[in-house]
Amino acid sequence: MSVDVATVKRVAHLARIRVSAAELDGLRSELNAILGFVEQLNEVDVEGVDPMTSVTPMQMRQRPDKVTDGNIAADIVANAPAAQEHYFVVPKVVE
Repeated sequence: MSVDVATVKRVAHLARIRVSAAELDGLRSELNAILGFVEQLNEVDVEGVDPMTSVTPMQMRQRPDKVTDGNIAADIVANAPAAQEHYFVVPKVVE
C-alpha cells in the first residue's frame, strides 16, 4: 500500500497536526515505511501461537469479581457540602 500526499494531509488533519508543505513529502515516505513494516508483519505465520500480554511469561493479576458497596460511604460524603443518609444533597433545579 502506498500513501500519497492527499492521504498525508488527511491523516494530519484527523490527528490535528499542522504540517507544512515542506514536511509533506517526508511524512509520506515515513508513513509508507511504517505501512511496509506492517505488511512484513502480515507475512509471519502465527498459527498455533497464543496471544500474549507480555513477552515475559507471567500471569495477569486478577481480583475476585464480587459486588460490594465498598464500605466507605461515610468517607465519600465526608467532604460534601450537604449529605443525608450517605447521599449527596443538592438544590432542586427543576420547578
